[in-house]
Amino acid sequence: MSTTAPLLTTFPAPGLRASRRFITSHNAQGKGVFVVDDTGDHHRVLASGKGIGNIIYSTCETPVDMNDDKDLTYARDNEPGIHVPNGSVVRLVDFAPGIESPPHRAMSIDYGVVIEGKFELRLDSGEKKVMLPGDMSVNRGCMHEWKNIDPEKPGRMVFILLDVAPLKVNGKTIEEDLGDLAPDYVSRT
Repeated sequence: MSTTAPLLTTFPAPGLRASRRFITSHNAQGKGVFVVDDTGDHHRVLASGKGIGNIIYSTCETPVDMNDDKDLTYARDNEPGIHVPNGSVVRLVDFAPGIESPPHRAMSIDYGVVIEGKFELRLDSGEKKVMLPGDMSVNRGCMHEWKNIDPEKPGRMVFILLDVAPLKVNGKTIEEDLGDLAPDYVSRT
């Protein structure tokens, strides 16, 4: 879909501040310390500039093994696809003004929280909901799309994706379908 607003090429989207990521660990005395203060390790243009993805963190297993900073190393060295089998992904996405994402489905449970802006969440059944800052969605493997309703300002959401067991509806296994987003979510590991 086209938009009259400029598409995005860098993080953060123009008009949104660069969000900071703070990661903690422990010092030799077992006290909490900050070990990372940055804007994320992995940024990616999505849907030909309709959005910018920023991976806040990802893990490759549940429960997460934090010994010897294994999780920190994995998160730093691996840019995940849409989700991580047996793991998790936290992704911040800036949306260009007035855009609609392509329809897509990840085989994960997705927690979506509006940080800035006003969004419409539309399902393949035609049902839709408007979401404002602080509103949350729990998408359980449904085909969906997002629309930044504001035609002039970018919006921002955070998504937390957790892997799920195979899902069957009426005896049919539901498959991941990233549609036009597929090239954007090829794992770069």
